[in-house]
Amino acid sequence: MPEAQRSPSQLNTERHISRGPVVVLVAGAALIVSLVLLGAALAGAPAPTPAPSMVAGTDAQPRDVNVIMRDYHFDPTPLYLFPGETVRLTVFNAGMIDHELVLGDAAVQQAWDAADAAATPPAAFATSPPASVDPQVGGLHIALPSGASTTVIYHVPTGGQLELICHLPGHEAAGMVGQVVLVR
Repeated sequence: MPEAQRSPSQLNTERHISRGPVVVLVAGAALIVSLVLLGAALAGAPAPTPAPSMVAGTDAQPRDVNVIMRDYHFDPTPLYLFPGETVRLTVFNAGMIDHELVLGDAAVQQAWDAADAAATPPAAFATSPPASVDPQVGGLHIALPSGASTTVIYHVPTGGQLELICHLPGHEAAGMVGQVVLVR
């Protein structure tokens, strides 16, 4: 319809473009960008380390301890344990790739380091078969794919120094070593 034949009300509605949807889209995009940036900042920050419980776990009442394996670090670190206590250890792999938790003294760490190295194929990007060590070595070994979790009962040794390491190829070198503090 030619402009001369239109009424003034038709001219106003055809020329008026609502800014409401544009404002909503811009505000929504800004909110999404803000949330993504906040999430990225929080994901890179270590989880808060709670103060150690003053009550050691027992066989009858194990103390709950949670460990999150992320890509190349453990949360919490340090991990507070009491010598001789029993803990219900829940381990969650929040990383994008497989990780393992090896908790034990230097001899345990050396055994798992050698086992993982021996099980790793020489070809790049090859999937390594599960590694194993003699049960007499002791310690704790948990291997989990991304997104998996498990809970185990662990009896903390009464003596020695404990270490927490992921011995999968390249992980220890990338910093996947956690500190263990034995509270005495």
